[in-house]
Amino acid sequence: MTESDPRRRRDPSSISRARRYTPRGRTVREAADGAEDNRARENGARDREAARRERNRTAQQHETDDLAARRRREAAARSRERRQRETGTVTEPRKPEAEPRRTGTVRSEPVRRTGTVRPGPTRRTGPINPPRRGGTRVRATGPIEVRPQASLPRIGNPRRRLRMAAAFVMILLIVSGARLVQLQVTDSAAYAAEALNQRLTTEPLPAERGAILDRNGNRLAYSIEANYIAVDPGMVKGDPAELAARLTSLLGRPASDLEPIIATKETAQGDPIRFAYLQRGVDLAIGDEIREFENPGLIIGEDERRVVPGHDLAANVIGFTGGEGNGLGGLEATYDDWLSGEDGEVSYERSQSGQPIPGAFYREEEAVPGNDLQLTLDDKLQFQVQNILQDTVKEHDAEFGSALVMEVGSGEMLAMASTPTYDAANPFDVDDPEAYRDYATQATVDPGSIHKAIVFAAALEEGCIKPDGTMPVEQTITKGDTVYKDGYEHGDAVLSLAGIIAQSSNVGTIQLADCIGKEKLYEYQLAFGLGRPTGVGIEGEAGGILQEPQNWSGTSYGSVPIGHEGTATIMQMAALYGAIANDGVYVQPTLIDHKIEADGTVVEQPEPATHRVVSQETAESLQYLLQAPIAAETGTGRSAQLENYHLAGKTGTGGLVVDGEYAPGNVTSFVGFAPAEDPQYVVAVSVYVPGGGGGGTTTGEAFKEINEFALGYFGVRPATEPAPAFDVWG
Repeated sequence: MTESDPRRRRDPSSISRARRYTPRGRTVREAADGAEDNRARENGARDREAARRERNRTAQQHETDDLAARRRREAAARSRERRQRETGTVTEPRKPEAEPRRTGTVRSEPVRRTGTVRPGPTRRTGPINPPRRGGTRVRATGPIEVRPQASLPRIGNPRRRLRMAAAFVMILLIVSGARLVQLQVTDSAAYAAEALNQRLTTEPLPAERGAILDRNGNRLAYSIEANYIAVDPGMVKGDPAELAARLTSLLGRPASDLEPIIATKETAQGDPIRFAYLQRGVDLAIGDEIREFENPGLIIGEDERRVVPGHDLAANVIGFTGGEGNGLGGLEATYDDWLSGEDGEVSYERSQSGQPIPGAFYREEEAVPGNDLQLTLDDKLQFQVQNILQDTVKEHDAEFGSALVMEVGSGEMLAMASTPTYDAANPFDVDDPEAYRDYATQATVDPGSIHKAIVFAAALEEGCIKPDGTMPVEQTITKGDTVYKDGYEHGDAVLSLAGIIAQSSNVGTIQLADCIGKEKLYEYQLAFGLGRPTGVGIEGEAGGILQEPQNWSGTSYGSVPIGHEGTATIMQMAALYGAIANDGVYVQPTLIDHKIEADGTVVEQPEPATHRVVSQETAESLQYLLQAPIAAETGTGRSAQLENYHLAGKTGTGGLVVDGEYAPGNVTSFVGFAPAEDPQYVVAVSVYVPGGGGGGTTTGEAFKEINEFALGYFGVRPATEPAPAFDVWG
């Protein structure tokens, strides 16, 4: 070994590099010499790893196949058990085969240290077939038969559950869709209408009722702004009884009347009640007070209230209206269609609080106001006539009475008074419904001697007697089984026609009627307007009873001419005397001057119906002769003499039939016209006095006072000549 040998330069105390050992117990040289063995060893390890992985994959595949086979076997076993249970034959379940025991582990033989690499043991990094929970362990070396247990739980079928769930969802969707189609398409209109009806409220818009005016334009009845109080029972908050108790003092109605209206939510047919009146025509202040209740069920709307400033002035003629604003009596009822107009209405949606919903459905039909009615009555004359009548009734203890003034020629009624009467501004506060009656047109009585004017006119017209003629008149006369006598004691005397009229001779009148004949007398009765209503315009006007000639009895020849066995109204008798005052021409009485439409257009009334009854000569003669009862010394109407004016008229004493029998006392009357020489106005007064009395003594003073005021009020010039002197004796 030379100096240049590198081995000589190594530390002699160190172990020779050749003798050094590797961790595996080999020398470095051995390790270097076995490099290729190392590569072979490494390649072998890689091959072994690949083989191990292949075995794992094969084992997993076997395990999967074994699991599927096991499930098939379990399903077959369950099927067999089910069939056995159904058929009743149960076999002993087959015992599972014993699992072969493992006798050891697989190891690789150790490699001797002969310079070659000894294959080491193959390590498992994990179980080839790890046991599954609830399943049977499978050996890693191959498939293991899995036998079913005696009773295994039934494994659910997810596909069937999904199908069932899908079917249920589908059915639910179909039902829901069908219901939606029904709601949105088939029944949508009905449900929408029902929902709208629950919110919709319809309130009336009352039309303003027309006014009733007198001939001078003064308002006798008119309407002012007011409120109505109504209720929607379905929206009322609180106890209906308590609400009714709070309203009773404000509305003037008992709580027992209000509570059923508030509490009743449905009609008898089951329909909901959304609007019901509690009271109409209440003052605006009361409406404001009720509005402060803040109850959504109460409805306060615009209304009107009828005002009658004269209260009882011509109340029996004007009439009154009811709670719904419709006419119930007098002219209010007769001309209700003309006065009432047409109501409108407003429909809108309300919220639960009772307030209108902004922007929601709203519809309004405007009301058409009513028209006005202008009468022929004069309020000042009416006031005086009414006072005079009431004083007369009170003075003579009369039960009822009537008085009227009619214009000659036109038939216009200037005044019509009745007593008892009532306050038309508060029409329901009366003790007796008879207070509503207009006695001038609705009370029929035996006219008595005022009927004799027809006999006198017919006798003159038929030539039975001349205006200045005379005839013998006895104190009594018998017709049938009845004796008729004169009230004025004159014995057997010759009386002039003026004397017969002045003394109201029953005997003389019956004798003139015998000359006329019953058929002709009946014709004159009809011509003078008896037996039928005059048509003056009062609702319920009576026509009276007129005895036809074929129905006359023996006493009729005495009773009919002097105003018995028949009935008439004082209005009919006034029209009769109006025909005499109008030179023999009958004019239908009227209360209507003209009508006025809502826009102010005047609707003139047609001329009243007229017809001639007697000649002008006959009428003028009778105008003169009818002064005799007032001017003659033996006249029955001397109490009616009026200074400065000449009056003409006739007194009468008739009877009142009640329940088919004559009531005690008399119906006394006085009918005539003034001035006698130029008739302008007809005046008629009639009262029923249960205690009895004569026409002149009972009604003569009232006849005079009414004529005196009327002639002065209308400016009729006084007479310049003295009253005529009549020779009553022939």
